[in-house]
Amino acid sequence: MASPAEVELQLAEGAVSVDATLIAKELGLEPARVLDALRNGQITALCEQGMGEDAGRFRLTFRHRGRRLRIVVDSEGRIIERSATTLRRRLRPVPGDRSQSP
Repeated sequence: MASPAEVELQLAEGAVSVDATLIAKELGLEPARVLDALRNGQITALCEQGMGEDAGRFRLTFRHRGRRLRIVVDSEGRIIERSATTLRRRLRPVPGDRSQSP
């Protein structure tokens, strides 16, 4: 489990910052490349704010070349859930091809 210092939740500014080392490790990059990869779109990031029973939590999702890192943090910035996975490539149907039809 990661230490609270790896994720810092800044409620006053509504920003969540994540240590590049954590992102790099799980996505197979060098930490020094993370910021540039985010800026040029090689890494995509999504931040979702919890509502209802999840109020005060944030779910952060990072994707890079078939890898996904998902981190859930509480209102104190502590990681309460973390998962990294390799995504399977989804095959797209060929227009007009009915061989996959039920």
